[in-house]
Amino acid sequence: MDEQEFNSLNVIPLVDVMLVLLTIVLTTSTFIASGVIPVDLPKASQSAAEVMESQVIAIDGQKQMYLNALPVTLSDLRSALKKIDRMTPILIRADRTVVLQAFVDVLDLVKHLGFTHIRLQTEARR
Repeated sequence: MDEQEFNSLNVIPLVDVMLVLLTIVLTTSTFIASGVIPVDLPKASQSAAEVMESQVIAIDGQKQMYLNALPVTLSDLRSALKKIDRMTPILIRADRTVVLQAFVDVLDLVKHLGFTHIRLQTEARR
């Protein structure tokens, strides 16, 4: 049996397979990122949004704090948040001119009380 010398490798089928895989990955990731993949969610008597409403903490430019549009101090905020379930989502809105320390104080208080669903509201750049 004579062995023949291996001179070249035909890479065209390999490139074809790789391009097909790349197309599949890009298409799938686009669907996942944009949420286009239809999902039939299970039904419940109430949706999660109805069960738990988000608590909104706002800080205006003068460092005045509000809990759900009612003015509060930091100590009032602490006592009000102690009465709320720890799984309740917290939305923090702060004016862009507010001193960073006022924002950090509120964020530290919320984290210290054990809330885990904390969101920060921002505005899209134009």
